[in-house]
Amino acid sequence: MANFVLVHGAWHGGWCWREVMRPLARAGHRVHAVTLTGLGERAHLLSPSITLETHIADVIGVIEAEELEAVVLAVHSYAGMLGTAVADRMGERLAHLVYVDAVVPKPGESWSSTHASATREARLAAARARADFSFPPPDPAVFGLSAEPHAWVARRQTPHPGHTYEAPLDFDVQRVARVPRTFIDCTAPPLATIDVIRQRVRDARFWDGHWLPGARVVELATGHDPMISAPEALVDVLLACAA
Repeated sequence: MANFVLVHGAWHGGWCWREVMRPLARAGHRVHAVTLTGLGERAHLLSPSITLETHIADVIGVIEAEELEAVVLAVHSYAGMLGTAVADRMGERLAHLVYVDAVVPKPGESWSSTHASATREARLAAARARADFSFPPPDPAVFGLSAEPHAWVARRQTPHPGHTYEAPLDFDVQRVARVPRTFIDCTAPPLATIDVIRQRVRDARFWDGHWLPGARVVELATGHDPMISAPEALVDVLLACAA
């Protein structure tokens, strides 16, 4: 039995893992889907006081409260920032860290560090225009979704806390490197804001300095929300990581 902790990306909530949680549980594993403060069913808590540290604490809190060891921590998109922090601060509790089309930062980088300046400016301008300092979700079509999956995600997305966007993350590279890591690259269609990251994890210099040992890249021919568009394929990768 493995302990899976699943962490959604921006604008999402624990709801997005529904079709992944079921088969993992049927296979006999313990599965916890975290919903970050201010998002999903916790959207009523959205406020300018939410920071990157708030969300890191959300993930650590689940691991500690459930007394989990040998955790397979799967982090989607923005939550790559959180997974990296958890690997740095309590890596001894992790069996594997899975970056699901996620941010893989270098020390001192923020979520926004690898984004185009136009993207950064638009998101920050949107946040400044709201009393809760958040920015709205995009059309789920950018995640490669259409028809009912598109409508399902569109109904559930919520604005994302803006103070998580430019907050830098400092961490010890060697502590993170001791945790086995997999990067899942969602290629069809590739999300533009992940382009720098998908190149980074294939760069031998990055692997030598920040990523090895124990890392690999797996490609899935689906869009940025594989837990929705290709849950069976994602489950197969997660089970392989647990094994």
